[in-house]
Amino acid sequence: ALGYWGVFILSALESANIPIPSEVILPFSGFLSSTGAMQFWIVVFLGGFGNLAGSLLSYWIAKRFSREEMLILGKYFLMSHHHLEVAERWFAKYGSASVFFARFIPVVRTFISFPAGMFNVPLRSFIILTFLGSFLWSLFLAYIGFTLGANWTSIRPYFHEFDYLILAVIVASTAWWLAGHMKRRKQRT
Repeated sequence: ALGYWGVFILSALESANIPIPSEVILPFSGFLSSTGAMQFWIVVFLGGFGNLAGSLLSYWIAKRFSREEMLILGKYFLMSHHHLEVAERWFAKYGSASVFFARFIPVVRTFISFPAGMFNVPLRSFIILTFLGSFLWSLFLAYIGFTLGANWTSIRPYFHEFDYLILAVIVASTAWWLAGHMKRRKQRT
């Protein structure tokens, strides 16, 4: 009902950490492009710009907190000084590349802006790489919807299975990390 504004707003909300899957927004918009209701390239560009807008909000929020504030906040989320240093080294080594490639990984693409802002990925690089990655992701999803036409919903189960796999890896990694964290804490006391 919102047309092009809907593509932009929903894409921005997804990148601002609101769980609205681009795997639904963009294939459906691609389908609408196949019917002539929308222009394909406008959909793709608005998907990319919407993702950039939401990502900039997350980047700005993370940039606002100092390293010390992040350590204080991290205690409530079981993030130690060591974990912050590991993340900092990762971004020092792969920062810009991480911003680009994370745009293609479900779940991760939504949250990559926080560490990018926190570990000072330069704003210009962040904008360029975020837009390029988001543009390509939007192109891919809109093209699938355009190609599948009215059958665009047939891809939803595949994306959801991939999301479940990513979620399972995150849950398993979190459980492994928590077990190690509790073991180290017990050894210290």
